[in-house]
Amino acid sequence: MALAASTTLSATAQNVTDVFTNADFIKHVSETVGGELLSFTISGPTTAAFTTKTVRTLPTTRMPDIVKKFVGDSLTVTQDESWSAPAADGSRTNSIKLSVAKAPVDVSAVQKLVAGGESTVVELTGEVKSGVPFLGAKIASAAEPVIGRALNLQATLAQEWLNTHS
Repeated sequence: MALAASTTLSATAQNVTDVFTNADFIKHVSETVGGELLSFTISGPTTAAFTTKTVRTLPTTRMPDIVKKFVGDSLTVTQDESWSAPAADGSRTNSIKLSVAKAPVDVSAVQKLVAGGESTVVELTGEVKSGVPFLGAKIASAAEPVIGRALNLQATLAQEWLNTHS
């Protein structure tokens, strides 16, 4: 199933990058949805190319029953990100891989931060896959809107964070 989302944030691409890779912000996003940040690591400065790894637990209370049958009351999500160095205008690309423990769902996405001076367009495209025979497409289609909402929530919370922490 395909993922696609786009939003504009009132901040430079570097400021958006700094928020998206701030451990306190990531903890805030996790807790806002009733989850818990288990770990966050970053490989280097956000002014160059770098990678991050986030591991969090998330509740399954708002997920379709078919997902709950596989994972129970909560799930552990590992998010690996590979950020490009900024382009001359500050734009950059972030390749995202999500894997869910105990669940047959994998997500791969590309997030682009398109610089526009004092604003940044955050564009996300990706795909949700499930390797379960016969049920894979149904599981992926059930997971896609949940993942899409989570990524949109991150952008909304990022704007709030930028407004209160600048």
